[in-house]
Amino acid sequence: MQSGLLRTSRVAQRGRVQFLIVIFTGILAGAALGAGPYTISQKDREFRPAQIAIKRGETLRFINDDGELLHHAYLSTDTFSFDSGDQQPGSKFDVAFSVPGDFMVLCGIHPKMKLAVHVAK
Repeated sequence: MQSGLLRTSRVAQRGRVQFLIVIFTGILAGAALGAGPYTISQKDREFRPAQIAIKRGETLRFINDDGELLHHAYLSTDTFSFDSGDQQPGSKFDVAFSVPGDFMVLCGIHPKMKLAVHVAK
C-alpha cells in the first residue's frame, strides 16, 4: 500500500515540476514579446544615440524631445523606406526595420542630424 502512495506522490510531484516549467517558460516568452521598442531621442538637433544595431523585425521609436522644434525622420533606399512626417515636440513615431542592412536615417528639417542603423539578419 505504501508503494502505491509513494508512486502517486512522485506523479504529483512530477506534474507540479512540469507545471512550473510551463509557467516559467511563459513568463520568459511574455517578457521577450513585451520588450518595448528601442528609443531614439531627437534633441538638440541630434539623434541620440547616433548609431544603433538591431535585429531584423525590431522597432525604433523616434521621440521628439526638442522643446519647440519640429523634426522629420526619414529613410529612403531601394530596399526599405519610411517617413515620419513633421513631428511636433513630444510626439512619437515607431518604425519596424524588416530588412537587414546598413541604413542612414536623416531629418528632413535639420540636415546635420544622422542616425546610423545596422539591422542584422
